[in-house]
Amino acid sequence: MSTVRIAVGQMCSGSSLSANARVVSKAIDKAIQAKAKVLFLPEAADYISRNADHSVQLASRSRTDFLEPIQQKIRSFHSPGQKDDGIMVAIGVHEPASGENRDKKVQNNQLWISNTGEIVHRYQKVHLFDVNIPNGPILKESESVESGSKLYPPFRLGSTPPLSDFSVGLAICYDIRFPEFASSLRQKGVDIITYPSAFTTKTGEAHWKELGRARAIDTQCYVVMAAQCGEHDTIGDLTSQKKSEILNRKKRESYGSALIIGPWGEVLAEASNYHDRAPVDDDGDYYEIIVADIDRKHLDKIRTEMPVFRHRRPSAYVDS
Repeated sequence: MSTVRIAVGQMCSGSSLSANARVVSKAIDKAIQAKAKVLFLPEAADYISRNADHSVQLASRSRTDFLEPIQQKIRSFHSPGQKDDGIMVAIGVHEPASGENRDKKVQNNQLWISNTGEIVHRYQKVHLFDVNIPNGPILKESESVESGSKLYPPFRLGSTPPLSDFSVGLAICYDIRFPEFASSLRQKGVDIITYPSAFTTKTGEAHWKELGRARAIDTQCYVVMAAQCGEHDTIGDLTSQKKSEILNRKKRESYGSALIIGPWGEVLAEASNYHDRAPVDDDGDYYEIIVADIDRKHLDKIRTEMPVFRHRRPSAYVDS
């Protein structure tokens, strides 16, 4: 068999770490029911904060209140002695910064959690989103986030076929706008590039799917885009009195439309966007899962028939 089933999650994180962990737990259950081997979850799955100070506070509790319950959940599906049993989870979280940025900024990271519940890979977001969008939000990620400084090398999905037939490369959200980043991953042997995101509605309407398809076509890889979707409750961790004091503040909303894209640029699965978001469940929780089978033979066929990376001539256009 040359295929692996993957699931991609969509959610609307707020400021309650425990509530977000509950939603992720439900998404894992749904991915298991779909017989997926990997679940990809969005950027900032642990929380969306009100401001920089609030983010630092929440990051200090993210491991105990958010990550550890999820790791325990993943372990519950693994049978001892079975190498690739259960499910692996890729998830975007915030972690405390260190050194001169300690207690001032956080890291925006993507973690790879093995089927035994261990964090085995960690990528720190390199490109930070500092923009002032006309008629849209003003976002200065660098004011609260410490940037990463290097690409994380691709790694195998698992130790036995068909999981071992695919390698995955980690990126986050705004990284998708830098084709040389994706190209570097491809030159290092990547087959799947994951972009967990919290795209704004303005940029999502204009570029979300186009960027994903472009990176898939550029690199001849599967592109996985887990997404935040909808209006974020950034006051969910406050008392009722405190909430009333800031109800009129500007709200943050994310585009959604989580995607799985094939190496020919074909959209294999797509979730709803913020315009037509799926309803919440009986607990008031919102989440969606999309599923697709990725195929090693299809990937090899695309690369053999269109050998783009053998035709590259960087000496003609890359500065030495």
